[in-house]
Amino acid sequence: MADETLARTLTNRFTDALALACELHRSQSRKGTQIPYVSHLLAVASIALEHGATEDEAIAAVLHDAVEDQGGRATAALIRERFGNAVAEIVEASSDTDVTPKPPWKERKQRYLDHLRHAAPSVRLVSAADKLHNARAILSDYRVHGEALWHRFNGGKDGTLWYYRELVNAFESHATTPLVTELRRVVVELNQLAGQHWV
Repeated sequence: MADETLARTLTNRFTDALALACELHRSQSRKGTQIPYVSHLLAVASIALEHGATEDEAIAAVLHDAVEDQGGRATAALIRERFGNAVAEIVEASSDTDVTPKPPWKERKQRYLDHLRHAAPSVRLVSAADKLHNARAILSDYRVHGEALWHRFNGGKDGTLWYYRELVNAFESHATTPLVTELRRVVVELNQLAGQHWV
């Protein structure tokens, strides 16, 4: 047991990743809220670690939106330089774009879904942790704000619900892990609340 505990210890690399994430996302808030964006990054890292993430995977979880939202390819190069190829590859593969302005929403999401079906296990772990936290937040906010919630999202109600259903299908095409099972549970509940039947 001691060896297993030692193997899962986080080093200063993780601390450095937290600092970089705070620096990159300092002025960013969660969509439609005043919640600091870093809360999402911490939650995704927490979920990933609870589901067996290595340190590289946990670092990638903390930085998973850095390329997409905070600098594109230049940020990817910075992550590669500071944290190595393994982390950079997970972050890049967890991003649905590295260009600004972003491509059209539906096209971007469909490309990401297609990519997930062939993604490495580390990428699927970080992505599923990300999507689970997002789905939980949407469900919670939907209970509070009702239909007005969907104005926050480029895909609107139908597009957002479609995307999360397809994410579950993409993850399940590989394996039904406890993480994926929990994502399915939340997405089913979200669809039920929205009046859409999906199981």
